[in-house]
Formats: sequence, C-alpha cells, structure tokens
Amino acid sequence: MNISVPLEHGMLPDTYGKHAPAKLQRDGHPFVSPPIFVEEAPAEAKSLALTFVDFDAVPVGGFCWIHWLACNFPPDTALIPENASASGELPCVQGSNSDWSPLAGSWTDPRIIHRYAGPYPPDKDHAYTLTVYALDIELDLVEGYFLNEFRRAIRGHVLAKAEIEVVSRA
Repeated sequence: MNISVPLEHGMLPDTYGKHAPAKLQRDGHPFVSPPIFVEEAPAEAKSLALTFVDFDAVPVGGFCWIHWLACNFPPDTALIPENASASGELPCVQGSNSDWSPLAGSWTDPRIIHRYAGPYPPDKDHAYTLTVYALDIELDLVEGYFLNEFRRAIRGHVLAKAEIEVVSRA
C-alpha cells in the first residue's frame, strides 16, 4: 500500500496549516485537511483509517501532538479529498485531536477537537507522520475516540499500513 499528499517545494502547502488564510481557520485552527492519495490497498480490506501526528512536538510541549484521527473510510478509497474532515464528503468516524486537552487549551467545539487541526509548528519546521491503515474490520468507535482507543481497536486487524512524513513550515 502507498500513500501520498501533494507538496509544494517539498512541504505541506500553506493552505493546510499555520499559514492558511483566516477564512480557512476556525478560532486560529487551520481546518482544511489535505487530499490523501491511497494506492494498492488490499482487496480484502473492510475499512481504512488514518493518524496524523507530530512527534516533533515532544520537545516543545512534552507530548506528541495529534492533528487528526479518522477511521471507517470505505475500503476502496483511492482519494481522501481535500477538506474531507470538515466537509463530510467521504464517510468516516473522527477521533479527538490534541486541542481538547487541558494542556493544549481545553477547546470544546467538536468542529475543532473532533476534526483535522492543521499543523502549527511553534518553533521550527516540523515533520508530521501520516499513517494510513487497511483494516480487516470496521472499527466500533464513536466520534471523539482517543488515540489509545484506536490503537487497541486496530490490534490484530491491520492488513497493511503506509506511512510518510510531511513537513510543515513554522
């Protein structure tokens, strides 16, 4: 299985992160998710899922920053379209990103905490890890699930996974 995201000059386009225009941010949170191309997912897959995490956030904030969790995409998905997180164009169940945390602002708006929250590196360019999983089941998770719940739910059900690092500018 292979995944890709369109890049500009080797980096995530500004539209999807910190430098997005104000109209593409909600309370300072970039909300337009990038398009994700998926190739060669196993034919026997029952669903696709993804995580988008910033491990470069550990030295800055003390923990990895979760930007997007989503599961139960249709198994034959070849393109998760731009803004899929906010538009609902492609059915999926979305989990909690780090913005809900008391350590990160205690946001409560589900349009912020249960959707894509674009990169916002505070100190330098960060590399964000995008992982797409092909699963042999649909996950029994509800909107707002946490990364730990996701990790337990996929255990023993991953048919394939693809991972890339995407850099976003500070």
